[in-house]
Amino acid sequence: MKFKSITFIFILIVTSSLLAQVQRPKLVVGVVVDQMRFNDLYRYYHLYGEDGFKRLAEKGSNFTFAHYNYELTSTGPGHASIYTGTTPFFHGIIGNDFYDKRNKRMLNCVQDDSQTSVGTENSNGKKSPVNLLASTITDELKLFTNKKSKVISVSIKDRGAILPAGHLADAAYWYDNKTGKFITSTYYMSKLPDWVNNFNSKKYPNKYLSNDWSLLLDKSAYENNPSDESKYEKDLFNEGKTSFPHSFKNLKSDEKYNAFQFTPFANQLVLDLAKEAIVSEKLGQNEYPDFLAISFSTPDLIAHEVGNYSYELMDIYLRIDRQIAELLNFLDQKIGKDNYLLFLTSDHAGIETPAYLKENRMPVGGIGNSRVRDSLMAYAKREFSSEEIIENFSNRQIFLNREFISREGLDISLVQRKIKNYLRDTFSEIQTIVTREFLETQVASRTNSNSILNGWNPSRSGDIAYNLMPGYLNNFLEKGTTHGSAYSYDTHIPLIFYGWKIPAEEINKPVFVVDIAPTIANLLKINEPNACIGTPLFEEKED
Repeated sequence: MKFKSITFIFILIVTSSLLAQVQRPKLVVGVVVDQMRFNDLYRYYHLYGEDGFKRLAEKGSNFTFAHYNYELTSTGPGHASIYTGTTPFFHGIIGNDFYDKRNKRMLNCVQDDSQTSVGTENSNGKKSPVNLLASTITDELKLFTNKKSKVISVSIKDRGAILPAGHLADAAYWYDNKTGKFITSTYYMSKLPDWVNNFNSKKYPNKYLSNDWSLLLDKSAYENNPSDESKYEKDLFNEGKTSFPHSFKNLKSDEKYNAFQFTPFANQLVLDLAKEAIVSEKLGQNEYPDFLAISFSTPDLIAHEVGNYSYELMDIYLRIDRQIAELLNFLDQKIGKDNYLLFLTSDHAGIETPAYLKENRMPVGGIGNSRVRDSLMAYAKREFSSEEIIENFSNRQIFLNREFISREGLDISLVQRKIKNYLRDTFSEIQTIVTREFLETQVASRTNSNSILNGWNPSRSGDIAYNLMPGYLNNFLEKGTTHGSAYSYDTHIPLIFYGWKIPAEEINKPVFVVDIAPTIANLLKINEPNACIGTPLFEEKED
C-alpha cells in the first residue's frame, strides 16, 4: 500500500511538472523582404496565390500600419532594428556605411578586418557582428537555452545575414558575388559544413543564368506599371534594352555572378539554402526552439536600378509570393503546421522613381551632396579660417574636428550653432537641423516623434544632422529608386505574424519595427534584447 502511495505521488509530481512546462514553438522563422513597401503586399494582391502572401495576411496577424521610427532607413540599420528591438541610438548601426571617428575612415556596418573569409579566397568574408552594440532576439534565445537552441541566418547580402544572426549564432551565410557561392567568416567557423559545400558544388547560379528571365504571367497582367521599355530603368544585363525577356548572354564572365543578384533566381537560391539548413541542421527537431533568419535581398537590389513601378520588380514579387508558399508548405511538412512561429517584414521601403514623380508634377528634388559639401567647406574657410574644422561629411551628418577646435580655442557649441544657421540660411531643401548640443540631452523613444534622434548614436554619429523636405533626396535620380528618409514612402512596411498561437486578425493601430523583437520574446517567454525599447504586440489572453 505504501509503494502504491509513493508511485501515485511520483506520477502526480511528474504530471504537474509537465503541465507547468512553458509551451514554445519548435522553430521561429524571421523573413525580411528587402525594400518591400506595405503597398507591395496589396498592389499585386489579386495576382497572388492562396498559399503565399495571402495565407500570411488572412490567416495571421496582419499589422497594416507598421513603420520605422528613425532615419537613415537602410538595410543595415533595418535588420539591426528588427532583431534588437531598438534603434541606431542604442544598437549603433547608423548606416550601411558610416564614418569611424576613432580610425578616421568609412566603415561598412559588418566590416571586421580581424576575420578571414570562409568558403572563398577573396575578402568578401571579412565580416562579423562586431559593430552591433546591442543584443538580438536570437542572442537572447541562445542565452536562455545555454546555447542549446540553434540560430542560422541566410541572405544574399552579408549584412542581411549577419545582423539578424546576432553575436552568438551558429552560422550566418551570405552570397559571394565573385564566385557565386555562399560563404561565411571565421567569426562563426573555420570551414564550411559539408552540406553547404555540397550545395555550392551544384553551381545553381550558372544553371539559372543559362536561361532567359521571362515574365511569370502574361504581359497584360503587368500593365498597371509604366511601359516595360522605360527611360526610368537601367540596362542591367547589357542588352541594349530594358524590357522582357531578359538574356544574360552579353554579360562578361566576371560580371555574371554579380548580375545574378538582380534576378528572381537569387531569392530561390536563398530559399533553397534555407530549406537545406532546416534539414541538415535538424532545425525544429529537439526540445529547444531554434531560429532561422531569412532575408530576400533582390527586391532592393533591383529596385535601385529599375524603380518600384517596373515589370521586373512586379515579377519578382509574384515569384516571392510563390516562394513564400513553398517555404510555408515545407515548414508544414518538416516542422508541423502548429509548431513554428513566423514573421514577415521589411528593412525599409522606398520612394517611386523621382524622375517619374517629377514628370507627373509631384514635388520632388535633390539637394546634391557635392553641392552641400563644397558649400560647407567654403563657409568653414571663411568663418573659421580653415576647412580642417570639418572632419567628415556623410549620411547627412557633419563631423567636427575636435582637435582643431581645441587647438584654435573655439567654443564647440558655438561652432555647431553657426554651422546650423548657415545650413538653414543656405539650403531651402533642408527640413530639420539638429546639433549634438541638443541631441545629447535626449533619449530615443519607441515612436517616430523624433526620427533624427532615434537614428543618431551618441558615440558614432556626427555633431550636426539634418533631414530633407518630403520627396527630396541627397542626389536626384533619373533612373531607379532609393530610400533613407523618415517619410512614409520609406518607413511604411508590411508586418505579419503567423503560425504558433497567432490569431487571424487585421490590426491597423500604429506599431513600429522595434516591437517585433519584444513580441517574439514575449511569445517565447524569454528576455527581450538588452536595449529593446519596443513593446509586445499581443495581449496575454486567459485560457
